[in-house]
Amino acid sequence: MLCAAAAVAAPATLAPVPATAGASLGTTRPSAVIGVRVFGHTVQGREMKAYHLGDPKAAVTVVSMAAMHGNEQAPQVTLRRLRDGRPIHGVNLWVIPSANPDGAARHDRHNAHAVDLNRNFPTRWKPLTGYYYSGPSPASEPETKALMRFLDRVKPNYVVSFHQPLHGVDTYGTKNPAFARKLAKFLYLPRAKFSCGGVCHGTMTQWFNAHHRGFCVTVELSAHPSWRYLNIVAPNGLLRAVGGSR
Repeated sequence: MLCAAAAVAAPATLAPVPATAGASLGTTRPSAVIGVRVFGHTVQGREMKAYHLGDPKAAVTVVSMAAMHGNEQAPQVTLRRLRDGRPIHGVNLWVIPSANPDGAARHDRHNAHAVDLNRNFPTRWKPLTGYYYSGPSPASEPETKALMRFLDRVKPNYVVSFHQPLHGVDTYGTKNPAFARKLAKFLYLPRAKFSCGGVCHGTMTQWFNAHHRGFCVTVELSAHPSWRYLNIVAPNGLLRAVGGSR
């Protein structure tokens, strides 16, 4: 639970994705995906992928990610629904369905070094131990470095980081209250202040909001969102909140 730009590696791969075929009707259905970027690799060598959707020339660029904690997997359904659906208009959108592929593979909050990635960013970092282990040093993990590089390069106006299970849109120290209110309205979630019980140190939201002109907001879904919410309400609500449509 809980979200919210630095070193540079070798250029990431950006590959166009062809339109998919509508197998049952024998027709061609345009794809929402206009490109795929492998922007890093995990401790165990898994690819970290961002899917490029929408209009690259749009005035607003948005990055949305899920499963930074690998045991919070329901929001992945929402981002995959955006990725696998019809073309998106009106916004330059990147989605990262899994920000912690090693953790997701094990249904584990942590990466393969047992680090809580959302305590490993180099803003307000502290040496936390136990469940919230923040790593041996700020930005020590390859996943953290890769996310920072990607966000530095893309320079989004908004970042929406999905988590579970606290059920709400985080307004704790938010940099843009109006955007947080808009997300809460269209995602049908309450506004809330998530202080992490005093262990909100080194989060992605804190780092991004401190070092970028854009705004990062954490969205916490409930423990067990319905199929309809994940597949219809949340994808449509996110698009509406950032000015996109299908």
